[in-house]
Amino acid sequence: MINHHFDDVPRSYLFSEVARRVQTYRQAHPDNPLIHMGIGDVTRPLCPPVVQAMQAASAEQGQADSFRGYGPEQGYPFLRQAISGYYESMGVQVDPADIFVSDGAKSDLGNLPDLFTTDCRVLIPDPVYPVYRDTNLMAGRQVAYLDATRENGFLPLPDDSLDAQLIYLCSPGNPTGAAYDKAGLTRWVEYAREHGAVILYDAAYESFIRSGVPRTIYEIPGAEECAIEVCSLSKTAGFTGTRCGYTVVPRTLVREGMNLHDMWLRRQSTKMNGVAYPVQRAAEAVFTPAGLAGCRESIDAYLRSAAVVARVLDDLGIWYCGGKDSPYLWMECPRGMDSWAFFDALLENAGVVGTPGSGFGRNGEGYFRLSAFAGEQQAAEAMARMADWLRRG
Repeated sequence: MINHHFDDVPRSYLFSEVARRVQTYRQAHPDNPLIHMGIGDVTRPLCPPVVQAMQAASAEQGQADSFRGYGPEQGYPFLRQAISGYYESMGVQVDPADIFVSDGAKSDLGNLPDLFTTDCRVLIPDPVYPVYRDTNLMAGRQVAYLDATRENGFLPLPDDSLDAQLIYLCSPGNPTGAAYDKAGLTRWVEYAREHGAVILYDAAYESFIRSGVPRTIYEIPGAEECAIEVCSLSKTAGFTGTRCGYTVVPRTLVREGMNLHDMWLRRQSTKMNGVAYPVQRAAEAVFTPAGLAGCRESIDAYLRSAAVVARVLDDLGIWYCGGKDSPYLWMECPRGMDSWAFFDALLENAGVVGTPGSGFGRNGEGYFRLSAFAGEQQAAEAMARMADWLRRG
């Protein structure tokens, strides 16, 4: 009756444990102000075109002649067309019919394995976003880990010794901020095509890319035959509390005679009733020139915060990656401390909250994630506190 595969899943979700320790600190030090540099949540508001579109759509729902009930499970055509146009601006052709609108990347990344059997072998980089691992362990799948290390820039590449049918990739990566270049992604696409594997590609942070590395896996020839891309407006447009994302499942993706596009449509039609109409109108506004400009303003602000963090880490001589094409900086814990020891010490001595790297996997031990979603002033204050503590010895 009970799913005993939960025994294989870590008992404490990473961010729940972070919250528990922060709460303990607050109770002991109620007057000490904290700065949160570990959050994966955004802090800047929705841009005006998005708010205006949501308000107008909400008003429509209050009028009989414009009211809308159930919408298409895969999303309204107006939003799917807007997303297709966004891909076109990146030089990539994605048919609106291949786009599925959802309430965010986390849901789709957890639900897409429904298309695969429980004996499917899953390959996940380590360290990585815990949802990839935990959702598959909950289902009882065999999970293999791909070592992402400082030596390979936290961007592991495939080799023929791997044996996997389902591969998770995230670029720019969470937690490391590292992003695959075209050559690296080409290696993965070639591997997946040669071995009949499917790539689940998490592109939630593509809008932070400034260096020219690929923003979508469909920039790689042949990816439409082996890759599903999962995207989110959470970080692109500040939709963490509004909830909207999209997933591309090409109709050219076929395995064992089964069309994964049709399977995903069947699954979504069975298990969800789509995303709220006002939210989809708000999402449509994201892809207008004014919406994209407003979103870019927020993303640029987060990247400026990342630059503040990077400068202090450089001054302290601490190794890190990320922060250039990503809102995350992945730093080596100073003084040889392990991840949770550094978390506790940073909290106690500087009143700064980060995220322990070990929570993202075995290879995350000894590393620490700092987020740039705090404002520039908060980032500067947090890093000044951390630098002062470390220099005091």
